[in-house]
Amino acid sequence: MDLGLRERAYLVTGASSGVGLATARLLLDEGCSLAVCARDGDRLARELGPDGDRLVTTAADVLDPEAVARLTDAARRRFGRLDGVVNNAGGSLMAPWPDTTRTQWREELELKLFSVLNTVEATLPLLSASDAGAVVNVNAILARQPEPRLAATSAARAALLNLTRTLADDLGPRGIRVNSVCLGLIDTGQWRRRHEAEGGALDYTRWSARLAADRGIPLGRLGTAEEVAFPIASLLSPRSAYITGATVDVGGGVGRYV
Repeated sequence: MDLGLRERAYLVTGASSGVGLATARLLLDEGCSLAVCARDGDRLARELGPDGDRLVTTAADVLDPEAVARLTDAARRRFGRLDGVVNNAGGSLMAPWPDTTRTQWREELELKLFSVLNTVEATLPLLSASDAGAVVNVNAILARQPEPRLAATSAARAALLNLTRTLADDLGPRGIRVNSVCLGLIDTGQWRRRHEAEGGALDYTRWSARLAADRGIPLGRLGTAEEVAFPIASLLSPRSAYITGATVDVGGGVGRYV
């Protein structure tokens, strides 16, 4: 199926690994132009290649509004347009609430909210000029199903889900759609690092299957970054022109809400 993405331009944050990298690769394969950023600019360039007619790579912290503005301006100068944004920068703080400092609470909220606000504010003029402006916020099932071991992250994810709905309502009249993709356990570097930290008594396949069973994932395994990239690209697509304010779960059925 042609998603109608060819020759459009998108901005992807946190694109040096995991879901961000898989999304960037898929969009390039679809014939898109991309402006991408990550804090590790060298890794970004190694993974996606040198800048060219269809690619702008920049080392940037999305919590710095000026850095995001520079990336947006680079996209405008290179591509002359911007049709969508994938807000993927983020992380998780493994700590129950009694062990979470006030500073950590603030940092989690700032990362989950201002990383999105900064990109939306910077790109709004270009998105408004597009005939298919779209924002996809990569979130987590934690937003609706909090995890006590991730207290601050769960709360911050819930705040982002709420913000996404607000942005969808506010930007819809301007022709800009805003949606969420909420992730469960995805097989990215963090889980492999945790497997190594535990000593690797089981091989990774059996260890991750046991993890999936422990977390109650009906499909019995972790997801892959590529399995997340496709729903993201689908929500960016003009074929999804009547979808906004929606949430797509990519979690193997781990969500227990209805």
